[in-house]
Amino acid sequence: MNQGHFITFGLIGRRVRRYLCVMNSDQTAVILKRFEAPDEVRVLEKARFELVHLGGITIGRATYEPGWKWSEHVGPRVGASRCRVEHVGLVLSGTATAAFDDGRIFELRAGELFYIPPVPHDSWVVGELPYVSLHFLGAEQYATPNS
Repeated sequence: MNQGHFITFGLIGRRVRRYLCVMNSDQTAVILKRFEAPDEVRVLEKARFELVHLGGITIGRATYEPGWKWSEHVGPRVGASRCRVEHVGLVLSGTATAAFDDGRIFELRAGELFYIPPVPHDSWVVGELPYVSLHFLGAEQYATPNS
C-alpha cells in the first residue's frame, strides 16, 4: 500500500503549506488538511474564522470568545447590522444564538447541526465558554462586505 507523500506549496507568511497526497494504483489523489494549518484566517474582535478549501468547497471553523456578538464585533467591519449569510454547520462546543428580527431566538448547542436561512439575523455567545462550530455552507462569504 502506498503511504503517500507530502507536497509542499511554498511559504505563506512564515509557514510552509504542506498537504498529504495519497495515491492509489489509479493515481487518484486524496488531499488531507487540518484547521491547524488553514488556507485563510479571518481574525475579528473576540473571534477567529479559519477557512479550508477542499474538494471544490470551503469549510470554516468559527471560534468565538464569551462576550462576542455579531452585530458588535463583525457587523461594523462589514458595514451591516445583521448577518445575511446562509449557514449549514455543526456546533463542536459552547452555545450561541441565532436571533431574528421577528423576535425568534434559537440556541445552538454542542453536537447540534444547524441551518440558518439567508435572512437578517444576529448571533452571540451564551455563557462563559468559547463557542466553536464548523460551517459547511456560507463560510466563503462570512465576515466579508455584504455578508
